[in-house]
Amino acid sequence: MVEQTWDPAQDGVMVLPSGRLIRGRALRGPLPAGPQPEFGVYLLGKSPPPVAWESRWVHWPDLRLPADEPEALEALSEAWRRAQTERVEIACWRGRGRTGTALACIAILDGVPPEQAVSYVRRQYHRRTVETPWQHGYVARFRPPPG
Repeated sequence: MVEQTWDPAQDGVMVLPSGRLIRGRALRGPLPAGPQPEFGVYLLGKSPPPVAWESRWVHWPDLRLPADEPEALEALSEAWRRAQTERVEIACWRGRGRTGTALACIAILDGVPPEQAVSYVRRQYHRRTVETPWQHGYVARFRPPPG
């Protein structure tokens, strides 16, 4: 059973097929009103500013792919697991390309077929997310860890 973690009507909150809720957002804007995250994964080309909650930084330059794909898989898997009971957010500077790519990968971890993950995130999160051909390719080849 999934505990209520975010308000599903809140801007940026994506509902996964399992019922888990994950918030995507842009770091360039202010922190949204309401409860703070309990865990965040920040996808940036340089180390993010400190936050008051537990977080992970994934080195992921703008319009590119993660610098360390196994590390990205580990961080996204942790975010998916923790979203079962915690308020988890995924964010990059603009909240679109890298965030949407990561959310599509998390949707795959939740059971969405890879070939449907981008359209799923575009319906659930933002219609113009996953911006580059290589981000589309990353989602298409993304697979959950074995086991």
